[in-house]
Amino acid sequence: MGNKPAKQEREEVLLKVVPLLDRAYVRWLARDLERTHGFTPVNPRAVKPPEHYIEYMHLNGWLDVDLGDPDLAHLFK
Repeated sequence: MGNKPAKQEREEVLLKVVPLLDRAYVRWLARDLERTHGFTPVNPRAVKPPEHYIEYMHLNGWLDVDLGDPDLAHLFK
């Protein structure tokens, strides 16, 4: 009738094993990502939104740019 021994819990250590990566593959992947995400088009074309979008943006005060401004006309060609 004595004290019962404390229940001992086993600690489990989980390991995540990652396979080794080929250095050539890592260099190729880094160069490919840089090329993809660092890409900027040379001559991007401007896109004019539909008229109902423009009207909606004007009504809500979201459009502070006058699309008929001659100084900005070259952006909307």
